[in-house]
Amino acid sequence: MKHYHWQPALFLAPAIIVSLLFSYWPLLQDIWLSFHSWNMVSPNMKFIGLQNYLQLISGPELIKVFSNTFIYIAILVSINFLLPYLLSFVMAHRIHRFSFFYRSILFIPSTLSLAVASIIFLWIFNPLAGPISLLLSTMGLDSPSWFKDPSFVIMAISLIIGWKVFGYNLIVLFAAMVAVPKDLIEAAKLENASSWHIFRHIIVPITSPTALYVFVITIVFGLQYVLVPLNMLTQGGPDQSSTNLVYIVYQYGFVFFQTGKAAAFAVLTMLVYAGFLVIKSKLLNKLVHYEN
Repeated sequence: MKHYHWQPALFLAPAIIVSLLFSYWPLLQDIWLSFHSWNMVSPNMKFIGLQNYLQLISGPELIKVFSNTFIYIAILVSINFLLPYLLSFVMAHRIHRFSFFYRSILFIPSTLSLAVASIIFLWIFNPLAGPISLLLSTMGLDSPSWFKDPSFVIMAISLIIGWKVFGYNLIVLFAAMVAVPKDLIEAAKLENASSWHIFRHIIVPITSPTALYVFVITIVFGLQYVLVPLNMLTQGGPDQSSTNLVYIVYQYGFVFFQTGKAAAFAVLTMLVYAGFLVIKSKLLNKLVHYEN
């Protein structure tokens, strides 16, 4: 019977090998590259130690990139987590007619690619002939250059991601809302519980595992989705006002051809994601209610 001890390892071996080759080995290569200076053209790499990291830490660009990243997170969490969560509750427990129609309309943008969404919003935010420009002109206001104004560019990019992702998050949260046992809600109503108490003490605890999942993917995937509209519409501008930790890696690697700095930024990005996952596991899981 001892031969059964190595069978689990044998079954796991293909997945482990693929994970090592395509996840951990590139990560080790990235860390190694961050200690070098290389332009992807020269056949030789120059070892410079911690110089890439010291330049990033001492430069003003890092503060701007981090602040932009946290602004993106704040906006995306508001649009793609808080708003879908509240709307899914309303659609599941307050709207009883045409609910399927509303869900379908809101989900349709999720079927489009980010490139198509970027082109659509490029027209919507056109400062001369876009719908928003025409609407503002009827009120005697001038439309700003949304993608060229540092004050509006992050919001404009975030709206593209929000419009694209909103429907998917809504459907996921809606599925959790309708799975809440109706007898609990009916019992609470018989006790004259208000809608707020039902939402706070029944809906929130039972839907918290799904809410945690949507919260995590909103942040992790949202920052990656930003790459497409940034590359198509702003290239990180104006003056790096719209870049974030993910796009700056692409910029340094494939625009500036400073792969050492790109690798250093990638390591910093990995550390930020790792820190977020640690916080999630230590703090957010305490707020999550698992039925079993």
